[in-house]
Amino acid sequence: MGKKRIITVGEETEKRKIVKSGKQHGRISDMGMVALEEYEKKLSDRKEEPLKAQKETEDTEISVPPKTSVPSVIKKVKKEGPARQRSQKYLQVGKDLDKNKFYPPSEAVKVLKKISISRFNGNVDIHLNVKEVGLKGEVEFPYPTGKTQVVRIADEQLIKDLEKGKIDFTLLLATPKMMPKLVKFAKLLGPRGLMPNPKSGTISDQPEELAKKIVQKTQFRTETKSPLIHLSLGKVNDPEKNLEENFKVLIKAVGKRNIKKAVLAPTMGPGVKIDLSSV
Repeated sequence: MGKKRIITVGEETEKRKIVKSGKQHGRISDMGMVALEEYEKKLSDRKEEPLKAQKETEDTEISVPPKTSVPSVIKKVKKEGPARQRSQKYLQVGKDLDKNKFYPPSEAVKVLKKISISRFNGNVDIHLNVKEVGLKGEVEFPYPTGKTQVVRIADEQLIKDLEKGKIDFTLLLATPKMMPKLVKFAKLLGPRGLMPNPKSGTISDQPEELAKKIVQKTQFRTETKSPLIHLSLGKVNDPEKNLEENFKVLIKAVGKRNIKKAVLAPTMGPGVKIDLSSV
């Protein structure tokens, strides 16, 4: 019979083969099923190749450590910064101070005068660490502190100044009639402790008379978010007795039971820890 060719189009060429027939080759055989199995095997091999490549990639993948938050590291470096450099004069006067000791008020004032390094007559400031935020009150010092109370009474001119953001006073008094006009400035005055209110006694029908009484007194209050009070007790050149008396009067006004720690410090110089048990 000779040779016969069986040809199909497209993918069917993979399913059938060319076979020979004749006496020497036998009859024509349909190899469709065999070809189909081989075709499916090829497709399976093609699918496995990407998976095999992926597996090899996974096996040779380099382990990368977790990323470090660069911004947080930079922020930390900026926050810490370099160690603060102290002047030779500061370090020298520090030898006269025992940083681990809590001094009685009279001794603390003497030490403070020695460790002040300013060339001018600096302030003697007191820093109180109290038990709670929001502690406030007033004190009348027996001796001048060098700080004067600037009192203003709410009027139309004050309203105009506040609209410009101008605050040139340390205490604000108001009549009940003026309070509605001050309400819109609560966010400006409130955080500074300057908003008049009945509890602090800064609202009165006779603010002028009240101002005369208050001008001799000093207001104290903690920082907005920290239980810290800062006030000036006088000047470095003031007599030791004056500074000591002002200190004792303030401690009494704040309440020793409310104070966790007290430190006296000059404008320029290290601080002196105070032993409150001796007050």
